[in-house]
Amino acid sequence: MARLPTMSLEAEIFEYRRQIATDSYPMSIGELVNLYRDGEIDVHPEFQRIFRWTDSQKSRLIESILLGIPLPSIFVAQNEQGVWDVVDGVQRLSTIFQFMGILRDEDERVISPLICTAGPFLKGLEGTSYEPRQDAPNSLDSSQRLDFKRARIDIKIIKRESDNRAKYDLFQRLNSYGSIASPQELRNCLLVSMSKTHYSWLVELSNTKDFLYVLNLPERLIDERYHMELALRFVTLRRLPQERLSTIGNIGDFLSDELVPLVEQDSSFLSREQEVFQQTFSLLRRGLGSEVLRKWNLTKSRAEGPFSLTAFETLALGIGFNVDSRGIEPDEIEIKQHRLWSEPQFASGYATGLRADTRMRKTIPYGRQLFES
Repeated sequence: MARLPTMSLEAEIFEYRRQIATDSYPMSIGELVNLYRDGEIDVHPEFQRIFRWTDSQKSRLIESILLGIPLPSIFVAQNEQGVWDVVDGVQRLSTIFQFMGILRDEDERVISPLICTAGPFLKGLEGTSYEPRQDAPNSLDSSQRLDFKRARIDIKIIKRESDNRAKYDLFQRLNSYGSIASPQELRNCLLVSMSKTHYSWLVELSNTKDFLYVLNLPERLIDERYHMELALRFVTLRRLPQERLSTIGNIGDFLSDELVPLVEQDSSFLSREQEVFQQTFSLLRRGLGSEVLRKWNLTKSRAEGPFSLTAFETLALGIGFNVDSRGIEPDEIEIKQHRLWSEPQFASGYATGLRADTRMRKTIPYGRQLFES
């Protein structure tokens, strides 16, 4: 059999470079401050909880600037309005703006200015603020403040004509190593950088009361945004063609990859998916409430254990797949739940040790068939 021609390395390099337009130039901290005050650069206050540095880490950055030590480049992506979304450098810029007393939170309230701790080299940084403050023993003098504002940082700009997939790939490369964020928190950052509209939609979806009630997740998983991951799973897997189930591979990579086609969907798609989502979890709540997505013990006639992905993929996705084509009643759900857990293939411990894609090849088709009639 003849081998299909493959693209040469040089052609691949050219093709990828064509997809992403960039620019680069140094800017002073003073210039960046003006951009921030004018709303022309977005450091995403919604992610300050995710990318959180200690005061010691922040102080080391301030020390580096005062000593003239070069900082790594800041990467920004220019959105459709021309505003720079920070792709990599949220911690650094947030620290600088907090030190200067201008950093604001999600509600536009000024965050308490940073008072430095002693640095590895500058012990005199201990208790030092940018400007004189009653709660700070020391502050920079006027010449030091001028030097600080004139310090320059290299800015790498991904222009707005760049392909969204190229922006996505760059974000993944810059942020996926050594991050303290959960996988969904990183996806949220990526989603915001591509489309705040779609990010806000996913937030609204995942905070639906029926959805949260049915999931009944511990607070720790909510803090890690696992409920948002489950909402994203529902949207991306609900109508996925069955033949694609065997090609999903790693579920985390799959969900991240699906963000790009998601942001290409228009408002009518989002409205329809939201309607199906709300119908599905309203049915589940009215059917069995917070017990529906846990394993059902047929012998003891009770739900046991924590949230079950097997139940989610069969019951929730099964309803979501069929809710357009037939009227599903809440009293069906208990019957379907018992049928699910009486199946030998979904016996206790079925999902233990299995890759998600291996499990979903069985659970999702079974759930679709379960609610067909």
